Parts: sequence; C-alpha cells; structure tokens
Amino acid sequence: DQKVTENLLWELFVQCGPVVNIHLPEIKSKLTSGYGFVEFKSEEDADYSIKIMHMIKMFGKPIKVNKASQDKRTQDVGANLFVGNLDP
Repeated sequence: DQKVTENLLWELFVQCGPVVNIHLPEIKSKLTSGYGFVEFKSEEDADYSIKIMHMIKMFGKPIKVNKASQDKRTQDVGANLFVGNLDP
C-alpha cells in the first residue's frame, strides 16, 4: 500500500523493542517494492516482533515477518527482519 512509510513501520515495530533502522527499497517508478527491513538492537527483540507482528493486517492485508538472510559483511546489530507481503 502506498500509505506504508518508514515512519509507520517504525511506530509499529518499536512496540516490540528498540528499532535501530527501517529501510523500504524502492523500484524504478518510486513505488515501494512490497517489502522492507526492520533492524532491531537485539536479536531477542527481533524474535519477539516476529511472534507478535507476523500475519497482522496492515491496510487490510496480512504482512509476513521473518528474519532476513544474513548479509555477507559483519554487522554490529542484533538482527534484521524482512517484512514481506507489503502491497506495492
């Protein structure tokens, strides 16, 4: 949905623990790609948010929340989450 913003995801996921960063990749036409990333300070907070937020409805459509695949570089953060099924 075009109403999904980084600020909206921040407000939603900060309820589960300290959020470090939110990223919504864009496709060429400046539309969101239908997924985003939520970075938490600790892995425990990320795990908790998966239990709480997975399959909740955002603008009438359930979102999928799970751990993002590990980046090849070393990260100083606890965990990154992949938030999928966001309506482009």
